[in-house]
Amino acid sequence: MRYLDEEELQLASRFLFLSMAMVVIQQDLQHIQNGAFRIKEPYSELLEKMNTEAANERRGLRKKMLNKDIKVISLNKNDSFSSFLFLCRGREEKRNYFNPAIRKKVENILRELMQKALQPYQHHASANN
Repeated sequence: MRYLDEEELQLASRFLFLSMAMVVIQQDLQHIQNGAFRIKEPYSELLEKMNTEAANERRGLRKKMLNKDIKVISLNKNDSFSSFLFLCRGREEKRNYFNPAIRKKVENILRELMQKALQPYQHHASANN
């Protein structure tokens, strides 16, 4: 049964998956810094811009969530599913996500962030052609 309305659920879900995407970005930055990349800077710069975009968006989401008294709590995780509790003004809703579906959602957010981070480069590159 649904206890949160669509807007509340979208807000909390976006915050959750965006936070997961930020963890992936930070881990990838570590892999680049510690890895065998010959030229690390372009990759690091892209990931840092993606992280900045994500952090700015998440800050806005956190403010909206605070105003609406929305919280997301991780409950448990196994090989197949992850469970989260969404709280909003005394109402709560438990949601189970299939881990491959989480991965796909995070991947889509990473693609969005990559496009946002690359926009200045794309504009600059097309101006030079």
